[in-house]
This record gives sequence, structure tokens and C-alpha cells, in this order.
Amino acid sequence: NKIPGSKLLSIQSHVVRGYVGNKSASFPLQVLGFEVDSINSVQFSNHTGYSHWKGQVLTADELHVLYEGIKLNNVHHYDYVLTGYTRDTSFLEMVVDIVQELKRANPNLVYVCDPVLGDHGSMYVPENLHPVYKNKVVPVADIITPNQFEAELLTGKNISTEKDAVEVMDLLHKMGPDTVVITSSDLPSRLGDRFLVSLGSQRTCKCVWSRSTQRVRMEIPKVDAVFVGTGDLFAAMLLAWTHHYPNDLKTACEKTFSVMHHVIKRTISYAHELAGPGRKPSPPQLELRMVQSKADIEDPAIVMEGMDGQTGG
Repeated sequence: NKIPGSKLLSIQSHVVRGYVGNKSASFPLQVLGFEVDSINSVQFSNHTGYSHWKGQVLTADELHVLYEGIKLNNVHHYDYVLTGYTRDTSFLEMVVDIVQELKRANPNLVYVCDPVLGDHGSMYVPENLHPVYKNKVVPVADIITPNQFEAELLTGKNISTEKDAVEVMDLLHKMGPDTVVITSSDLPSRLGDRFLVSLGSQRTCKCVWSRSTQRVRMEIPKVDAVFVGTGDLFAAMLLAWTHHYPNDLKTACEKTFSVMHHVIKRTISYAHELAGPGRKPSPPQLELRMVQSKADIEDPAIVMEGMDGQTGG
């Protein structure tokens, strides 16, 4: 099942301890056969949900210097670029410049972007990042993984029904990306209030005058805990499984969400074991059980099935 030799540049945060950003994405992608080159946008001791954290932040100029070094050695040939959380507009604009240059070198390059802006109605990055994502990042992205709030922000349209969500995904397609997965939404689940709804849309060009769009709906069990790094793992797994199933978003989503389910389930049971009866697990105890989930990452048992629909246009 592995297709060796796919080269990937991942520009994300790095933590010494735990799993977020590149630490959350690199190991699973390597396990699935990708050559991962990492640029660490920050280097922190641990994620910022802990009581204490220390570290350094990479500037846009320093990012450019690292990229120049790769380029001078003529090893800047990539099949994929993956990006996640960023707090700085100049850094984000430099990422766009790099992606555009890499796409000129390889027109088939796929850029996977998690447009991290906020959640549940509030932004947790500076507001000046919003126009950069909307006007510069999303137009060069091929696959994006916003949550409902981010999808609404990027399109200026609210989602209160599934029809709204489909219209928002179509608006996002028009902005650039061929694959859009709204990772979580407030839409009512058909399985009850213990489930979240995720929706995906993939635009495939069958021929010059006709476009076909595959839709998928996933019902995701809610988990009563706060995890950090799951969004980074999700974007990495969606990249991997769309690589293996380029024209089958339903299967790619089933594999991706099933990996997430296995990793989270293993993490939460371990965290409760460490915390002890009746105690709430701490951030260190809730670090993703990534290495222990290697077999599930490589070949996940499908525990979530998507419902699909096809539309032409």
C-alpha cells in the first residue's frame, strides 16, 4: 500500500516534549512512507497548555534562510507542503512565496493547509492573519481542513444547516482548494448529541466542460477531554490518505477519522490510568500516544463510515 519516495516539506511548530505541529505530523507520515523534511516555525519546550513553556520563534527571514540553504543544494523538490498554526503575518506570507516557487518547479505539488484561525466564535491568532489566509494562503492551497468557525470566517457565510455547509465548501472550492474538509461543526448529528458532524467535499475535473464534486459526511463521537496536536495529526493523515486514495474522499476520510479515533481512545484510557479514579488528567498525561499507535496509523481498522453524495456541475 505504501508508495515510496513522496517528498514532503512540513512547516510547523516543534516541541521538545509531546506531540504538536511537526512532532504530531512527522512520525505518522514517515510510517506511511513519506520522506518528511521539517522546518520548525517555533521550538518550544512543550505546548502552551502546560503551566510553563519556554522557547524560540522562527522569523520570516530565518525561514527564508533555511529555504535558501535547501535550494542552493538543489534538494528543494517536493510533492507536498504541509502547514499548520502560525501567529505571524510576514512568516505566513513567506510560506506562500515558498509554496508558489515550489509549485513552479513542480506543478503537481499538493499544498495541504490547516488554516488555524480560531474556534467556537473566537479567534486565537491575531486578526491581521485573517486577510492573509483568505487572500493569499487559501488560493494556493489544494487541500484545507478548517473547522466550522474558520470556514465561516474565510467565506463570510454562516453555517446553520447542512445546505449552508455545502455552499460554504463550494465557495472555498472557488477560492482555490479542490479538497475541503470541515473537521468539526455544530450541525446536529443523526446519531444524537454525543456525536459531532464533519463534512468533506472534493472537486474532481472529469473533463474540460464538466466538474464533478464528491461529498462526504462523517459522524464523530465526542470525547470529554482537551487534546493538543489532534488538528496537526488530522491534516497529516488526510494528506496521507488522499495520497493513497486521490479520487475517493470517502475512503480517505474514513481512514483519517479512524486513525484519530484509535489514537485518541488509546490516549484517553492511558491518561485516566495515570490520573487515577475521579481525577481529571493533566496536559502532560493527555499527550497523544503516537508511537504506541503505530499499527493503527499504518493500517487503521475502520470504525467510522462516511455517507456520500455526488453532484455534477
